[in-house]
Amino acid sequence: MQIVRIGLDLAKYVYEVHGVDAEEQVVLRKTLRRDAVATFFADLPPCLVGMEACSGAHYWAKVLSDLGHEVRLMSPQFVTTYVKSNKSDRNDAEAICEAVGRPSMRFVPQKSGDQLALQAVHRIRQRLVSDRTRLVNQIRGLLAEHGIAIARDISRLRSALTKIVNGDDAGLGALMRDLVREIREELADLDRRIASYNRRLREFFRTDEMCRRIGRIEGIGPVTATALVASVGDRTCFKNGREFAAWLGLVPRQRSSGGKARLLGISKRGDRYIRTLMIHGARAVLGKAGSKQDARSQWIGRMRERRHPNVVAVALANKNARIVWSVLASGNAYQPARTALAA
Repeated sequence: MQIVRIGLDLAKYVYEVHGVDAEEQVVLRKTLRRDAVATFFADLPPCLVGMEACSGAHYWAKVLSDLGHEVRLMSPQFVTTYVKSNKSDRNDAEAICEAVGRPSMRFVPQKSGDQLALQAVHRIRQRLVSDRTRLVNQIRGLLAEHGIAIARDISRLRSALTKIVNGDDAGLGALMRDLVREIREELADLDRRIASYNRRLREFFRTDEMCRRIGRIEGIGPVTATALVASVGDRTCFKNGREFAAWLGLVPRQRSSGGKARLLGISKRGDRYIRTLMIHGARAVLGKAGSKQDARSQWIGRMRERRHPNVVAVALANKNARIVWSVLASGNAYQPARTALAA
């Protein structure tokens, strides 16, 4: 029995294995407990192992790679097409085995332990920012019921809460004032925690050469640069900058048929968090481009004359993504004069 390709369906405790030989004949179907996976694969000769990019996939990719196997991760949406009948763990393993052998399959870059740790910092920070946004919206709504309207600027909210706690607003009762005091303390705690994660990201940005290189691109700061480095594992998974931009969901969706091409809005595939950071960074560049005369700013000015600012921001984010791939793939420093002239 010579196994050349295996599909491994991951789960919390029970894993399904499906293997085929060089003639595409099924030679292995097995159910494994979690603690038996590494031992089982250690006894197999090196082969191609496919897995869905889900929770725990990067850990098992490292374990199996250390055992000599070639591991490839795939997006679950690309594997679903190969499920032949009803969904089950065994059928999923067979579909993974089939999908990983397709020459046109797109694979997910594998991440190192440092990348996963850096990504964890971003995920926790993202949750804290979301918690703060919900808290700010809640207190603005509660105070509006008492006739106190506060602008959406968070600095104005902090100032207004301080005045209320100090007793400058006599329109609130004692109970409501106590609630505002507690919310103000909660908001201050979230601010401190977010600031601590920002410091961690800035420290990593200062010490990582790759982050510093892409951080020189206009519209990409320490947060975006570290998020990109954490998400992009093996850069050889992308043939060019357009594939990288498509992976981030910054290219148009297509609905073409009968020789008639129809382009829609951006696909919004891939990592929503990074895509949001890229677009927000592009918006910041748009706000300062009007006072500059370099080639990049002139390109932005021409785009703004005929397209909506939101479209221009996405177009600039797309351009930045392609530049990021070029910088990371080549290892060269960012050259504004050379890159900004591209349309």
